Amino acid sequence: MKRIYLDYAAATPIDKRVLRAMTPFFARDFQNPSAFYKEGVFVRKHIEEARKEIAKIIAGHSDEIIFTSGGTEGNNLALQGVVKAFGNRVSKKPHVIASSIEHASVRSVLRVLKKRDEIELTEISIGKDGAVSLSELKDALRENTALVSVMQTNNEIGTIEPIAEVAKIIRNFKKKNNTTFPLLHTDACQSGNYLELNVERLGVDLMTLNSGKIYGPKGIGALFVRRGVTLKPLIYGGGQEAGLRGGTENVAGIVGFAKALSIAQEMREKESKRLSTLRDYFFTKLKDVLPESEINGSLELRLPNNINISIPNTDSGELVARLDAKGIAVSAKSACGANDDETSHVTIALGINENNGSIRLTLGRDTKKSYLDYVLKILPGIIKMSQKY
Repeated sequence: MKRIYLDYAAATPIDKRVLRAMTPFFARDFQNPSAFYKEGVFVRKHIEEARKEIAKIIAGHSDEIIFTSGGTEGNNLALQGVVKAFGNRVSKKPHVIASSIEHASVRSVLRVLKKRDEIELTEISIGKDGAVSLSELKDALRENTALVSVMQTNNEIGTIEPIAEVAKIIRNFKKKNNTTFPLLHTDACQSGNYLELNVERLGVDLMTLNSGKIYGPKGIGALFVRRGVTLKPLIYGGGQEAGLRGGTENVAGIVGFAKALSIAQEMREKESKRLSTLRDYFFTKLKDVLPESEINGSLELRLPNNINISIPNTDSGELVARLDAKGIAVSAKSACGANDDETSHVTIALGINENNGSIRLTLGRDTKKSYLDYVLKILPGIIKMSQKY
């Protein structure tokens, strides 16, 4: 039976063009980029070319790109790096503001820091569309607020957050209080395939990117750190990545990441249009076959590849398992939280009834209309078997 993969928000296959760009660095050009001899200098050149390419795409500078092992490390470096660098600038400990639907690699870090009594933490709510409350953000800002972290796009419900508006609120606060803080961080790991990543237009100080979500290699990502922003490193060693991440660089991964991001941005508009059409087709047909279903998140401010729905009186895990048995790979929530038994914190924040099961279908470059038709065909029967009466 042919499997249908509809979990591209969790992982994407590597693009063949990306793999070709990476191949020389696995065996032929394997040398350490910190070496002073000819081969090492050659390898270093390719790292810096990749850095320049990524900087150009996001409208930044090459010295503002710090390569990491992926989104989780990038988010950790941004959050912990700012908090540690903030120090005792005011009499109180650093205060951090984040939305209530941040990825686990933001949410968990901040809760650990709070538990250690290293920060004060405010989690601001979202509306029914999944957009962060701007009024709550204004009210939450304090003299000791060091950082605001709001993801550009939510990985579960696909909501595109108003980052430029968040940045404007922060700029006004800093101007009024004559301060350089808070800084603004955004997790843009889900954005690279479909949205512009211009850091000037977004107004962010830090931005996390992840190669594994954009048809690039896994285990590589980057953190944009605006010039003038001071971070404390998480990993010490040989002083690589401007002293912020010690360790020999993943050259093949870095080259592949830059190639993947370049391809994704070139395909962005065309692929967004194609997937938006498929997504909206699914939503329209869904009401015909499952009128009791509900769409989670915004219909307008939504990633083009995201479908997240709730079904009354069902269990999310059971729905995923039954679809899997029929050859369809979907998820119930973020892949990074799939191993725990808790209900998705995103659906809780949306106020979805705890008796409703939610599933996420995320589309990709290989998704066809026939795949969605098959899901729509078998879904009513699966729901009937799964519903609790």
